[in-house]
Amino acid sequence: MDRDELAAWLRLALTPGVGNTTARQLLTAFGLPQQVFAASSQSLEQVVSAPLRAALQQEPAALPALLETTWQWLQGNLQQHRVLALGDPAYPQTLLNMEDPPLLLYGMGAADAWAHAGLNAPALQSLAVVGSRNPTPQGAVNARAFAQALAQAGLTIVSGLALGVDGAAHEGALEGAAQGQLATIAVVGTGLDRVYPRQHRDLAHRIAQHGILLSEYPLGTPPISANFPRRNRIIAGLARGTLVIEAALKSGSLITARLASEQGKDVFAIPGSIHSTQARGCHALIKQGAKLVESAQDILEELGTLTAELFVPAVRPCTTVCPVSEDEGEDELLSALGFGPLGLDALQARTGLGIAALQARLMELEIHGQLSRLPGGLFQRLVSV
Repeated sequence: MDRDELAAWLRLALTPGVGNTTARQLLTAFGLPQQVFAASSQSLEQVVSAPLRAALQQEPAALPALLETTWQWLQGNLQQHRVLALGDPAYPQTLLNMEDPPLLLYGMGAADAWAHAGLNAPALQSLAVVGSRNPTPQGAVNARAFAQALAQAGLTIVSGLALGVDGAAHEGALEGAAQGQLATIAVVGTGLDRVYPRQHRDLAHRIAQHGILLSEYPLGTPPISANFPRRNRIIAGLARGTLVIEAALKSGSLITARLASEQGKDVFAIPGSIHSTQARGCHALIKQGAKLVESAQDILEELGTLTAELFVPAVRPCTTVCPVSEDEGEDELLSALGFGPLGLDALQARTGLGIAALQARLMELEIHGQLSRLPGGLFQRLVSV
């Protein structure tokens, strides 16, 4: 894309009142953005209203600065930085099936990631992994383990770079992907010259080296709350299916799951304790028809990508409801704790231990990484996966 073409696309995106739908109508009627802006007033008013026609004929005040910033960003790293316009051969084909595909996508990734990306493939071999920003310790472990196993099977993990499950999923994908594989795609809600949250600055850098960061928002866009739910449609659109690890009933992850379902894609959910608020969203999805999964293998079989050559797991990822065999020499306190959050009084009733002895054992297990303390005086077992 040369500078003049970039200027025309940015102008179309910046024009007040012209959203993605109107932009597509204009492109259908006139062709490329340059032709839109070269059209006569009479021709424009056959497609849009008079106020929109007037807006199209007035160059946005923000255009020169954004054009210069974006052009310098592209020229500063031609191998890693991309701007993909609707209709570009490299534009992800899977997004074209959405009701509201982005007009422009800004991308950042290593040269080998772009070379092997296959973003424009009709069926990108990918899975979205989403969930709570405040997962339980077990939820974070599950996100990382599932993503790692799925990446080992050759799938690209798509998520949103948020705290919690998103970050754990990106980490697991980076750990599991083979050399040269597109490990993970992070769809963000800011401009690509910013990292949000700041805690994920290092993670974003590693994704840029072994995966791709994508955004529909222009450079310089700060974190705006309304942008994050909108980016969920891209997460769902890029993936063959969506796995929800943990989610409350009003979680944004359920938006991603709903969008995936509306696009005719598989939705998977990991069950949890009936007492955990973080499991209620997953349970609601399962009631609505999402597929209950206990291992990465369940997902691969459902997607039809599991073969003996492709995926030979060293361990079977466990969920919070995995049974434990009695002959494994399990600690009695861990057995009494089970796999859901439990308070001190309930543990004392189950074990018969005195408070002092019980607290000492809990501390010992916590030190050894076998359980975690949760808010509200609860304890939860950590399953090694």
